[in-house]
Amino acid sequence: MTTILDKILQKKITQIEEMLKCNLQNKNMLITRPSLFDSMYKSDHLQVISEIKRASPSKGLIAEGVNPTEQAANYYQAGAACISVLTDTPFFQGTFADLEEVALTVPIPILCKDFVIHPIQIDYAKNAGASVVLLIVAALNQEELTKLYEYATNQGLEVLVEVHDAEELKRALQLDAKLIGVNNRDLRTFEVDLARTEEIASIFPFHEERVLISESGIWTRDDATKVAGFGASGVLVGESLMRSGDIGTAILSLQVKRGVIAK
Repeated sequence: MTTILDKILQKKITQIEEMLKCNLQNKNMLITRPSLFDSMYKSDHLQVISEIKRASPSKGLIAEGVNPTEQAANYYQAGAACISVLTDTPFFQGTFADLEEVALTVPIPILCKDFVIHPIQIDYAKNAGASVVLLIVAALNQEELTKLYEYATNQGLEVLVEVHDAEELKRALQLDAKLIGVNNRDLRTFEVDLARTEEIASIFPFHEERVLISESGIWTRDDATKVAGFGASGVLVGESLMRSGDIGTAILSLQVKRGVIAK
């Protein structure tokens, strides 16, 4: 059966073919940003990666007319540790132009959120100002994952490696990944369950210098408290912040005391 992830990756191949035809203009965006890993690892409170998200395959339009610059500024002023920008166009209506606008607006880490399967996407992300890129274990075999991880780190980028189950965590650890996100949303069905974070946390090597980030399905302070109790150092939050009428209060409510300090 063809999953939503399969459909996204198939469309991504076409997009990459077009990217490879273009002559990428080097913008030399040499903005020094703090390490996302350091901010997560050293904090005793849950850190928030705030996402700019116009739409999704499961929810349709979320904030079609959002101004990335204004949204990023609001996130930064509210205390976000990092801003995630979706750059997939067909399914999420994001662009690398959005990423560049955000990168020029705030000094904190910038995550390029996309379905990366080719080095050209990492080139585009860095060129637009990203300091962190996402690699999704479910979208790549181990050889592809290793090559892209090494390519990104050699470019001076941090890498958030996303997992969904125990086997994918094992593959992430084979890379010696320091930033590991557990997606509470199954990318095959798009169903969400915070128990995914609990499952991964139960086998996560917190005694090592790594951080666990809980992604998707975080709406309330209770949700944040729950995943912090499991051991998460941070949360990646998109839809609830995009729909929030008070970003400052919303982010503050998620910055709860961490339950496990991995130091």
